[in-house]
Amino acid sequence: MMSLSATNGRMNRWSRRLALLLTVLTFPLIWVGGLVTTTDAGMAVPDWPNTYGYNMFLYPWESWLLGPWDLFIEHGHRLLAALVGMVTIALMVVVLKTDARSWMRKLVIVALVAVIAQGILGGVRVRLNDVTLAMIHGCTGPAFLVLTTIIAVMFSKFWQNPVSPELSAAEADNKNEQNEDSEFIEDDKQQFNAALRLARLTTILVYCQLILGASIRHIPVTTSPQTYSLLVIFHIGMAVAVTGHIVMLCLAIRCTKNLPQSIRSGAKQMGLLIVVQLLMGIGTWVLKFGWPAGLGNNRYLADHLVVTQGWFQSHVVTGHVAIGSVILVMAALLTTRLLRLQFVTQQLEATEVIETS
Repeated sequence: MMSLSATNGRMNRWSRRLALLLTVLTFPLIWVGGLVTTTDAGMAVPDWPNTYGYNMFLYPWESWLLGPWDLFIEHGHRLLAALVGMVTIALMVVVLKTDARSWMRKLVIVALVAVIAQGILGGVRVRLNDVTLAMIHGCTGPAFLVLTTIIAVMFSKFWQNPVSPELSAAEADNKNEQNEDSEFIEDDKQQFNAALRLARLTTILVYCQLILGASIRHIPVTTSPQTYSLLVIFHIGMAVAVTGHIVMLCLAIRCTKNLPQSIRSGAKQMGLLIVVQLLMGIGTWVLKFGWPAGLGNNRYLADHLVVTQGWFQSHVVTGHVAIGSVILVMAALLTTRLLRLQFVTQQLEATEVIETS
């Protein structure tokens, strides 16, 4: 318990606020980046880091706000990315000055390096007008969102004390009721370990699904219809696998005793979100493949891609991408919380063994 109290003392409210702000800003950055791809606005500003010869921050606001939509969304994406970079720098400075945890200091440095690399990757993609770089840029963005979320969790109350007094008392009562039956304790640990394994594997599968989706969105125009169809089929098959794993994860967490409410609530929210994502995926299918008119072409897929136009079409397709990033974050969040709970529980058990001996 002394180590937990010491951790509390090292926490700084400004670090917590900046970490939360960084996460809150990164998600709309991904949404806007998705809109850039959906509306094919990636080359609306052909130069970088300038904007039509202007310093990015000095570009006339009336030309930006009142100009064409593709210019508005691409330049806005750059400005929001710059803001995320500035907040990352501020977080690193505050953490380096106030946080004594060496691993946290290294983690915020990694976050700064990641956001700089992401910005350079986006800029080089514009300079070279390279579709492959655009795909990589679209895959690394959600990974950075996961990193910012994990950092924010490490400043939360849950991280400071994942084993609440209520749960500790309930666990003690359960042990007393079972007369400290070793089989009962072992079954409980096996259920927890199963949930942790599922959380890890689900996170990996969701990210693989995200990569497949990015491959479809940034596929070269020279790609054959057969290759495109194969990618879409793989994407649908992976969606089935991800849904099945999320269902199993939710059931495993529900069956695991004495878990904090934040973990149980997170599993329920992810279960609901996968339903929304499936509906958004169906909507994306309808809008992109012109179903039902195009459903019969090329066996199960259309030979053409319906160009997304208009507010509704663009936001349905982009929303499908953005929700996928949220599901990835929630899976990583559950994994992180389960790992933290496991670590602290093992520490407390080791302390009890030492005290009793």
